[in-house]
Amino acid sequence: MPVIGFLSSRSPGESAGLVAAFRQGLGESGFFEGQNLVIAFRWAEGRYDRLPALAADLVDLRVAVLFSAGGPPAAIAAKAATSTIPVVFSAVNDAVEVGLVASLNRPGGNITGMSTLTAEIAAKSVELLKELVPGAAVIAYLVNPSNPAVRIYSMPAVTAASALGIAVSVVNASTEHELDEAFASPAKLGAGGLVVPGEPFFDSQRDRIVALAARNAVPAIYTFREYAVAGGLMSYGPSLRDSYRRAGTYVARILRGEKPADLPVQRPTKFDLVINLKTAKSLGLNVPDKLPALADEVIE
Repeated sequence: MPVIGFLSSRSPGESAGLVAAFRQGLGESGFFEGQNLVIAFRWAEGRYDRLPALAADLVDLRVAVLFSAGGPPAAIAAKAATSTIPVVFSAVNDAVEVGLVASLNRPGGNITGMSTLTAEIAAKSVELLKELVPGAAVIAYLVNPSNPAVRIYSMPAVTAASALGIAVSVVNASTEHELDEAFASPAKLGAGGLVVPGEPFFDSQRDRIVALAARNAVPAIYTFREYAVAGGLMSYGPSLRDSYRRAGTYVARILRGEKPADLPVQRPTKFDLVINLKTAKSLGLNVPDKLPALADEVIE
């Protein structure tokens, strides 16, 4: 049976739903773990420095396809580890700009996958947070400086905020201790709210981040629905589970003989706005009527 390498920047516990979505994509094409393929998992658990060794380990296993999960850090490590084994990535921000593919329509080489639209998400997140905190003159933006795509995360938010007359203060966090400090920073900076982008280390610390936001009474908007479901104030972005499911279908197509160079990088097609009214109430926020009307999901 072919072996699929599953290389993730994230942690196994909080990724269970995403792994299920990946298996669903494989199953839609007739591939089932334990029946006609094997999946070898390697988890960095938010420690990006582990990724090169984990990727090399999967290459040594001679996997048929290497799936990189958890954004640019895992995808870059996978590409560096092999130029021959097909690589499929999920949820990578601006794959061309970070050097993974030559173009979205014609990736070239041995790598393709699922993209996210960072600039659009960052700009919309700032706008939505401004709706909830209209008096905010400053918004904090959380970034992980160890992520090679860090500039891609923050610059669109700065541009969007400037157009709204808002200043952006970038707050760095790449460890649990720095996360604790980061959520105290908005108050120190005089920021009216915080934007938390979809970033693998942050995603691996999702419950901790939501708890920190509640403890410090920080209005925060996130990229993925899972944060709002966990108690976060609001989220706006593409479905992460759908990205993993579609990545599973790409892996299946490659197993059937197609080449990554011929498979265009796919962009998300649906964006969800989720609002947690219970959290808004606990923060003392007045939610404009138009936001729940626009939301794809409202948590009461």
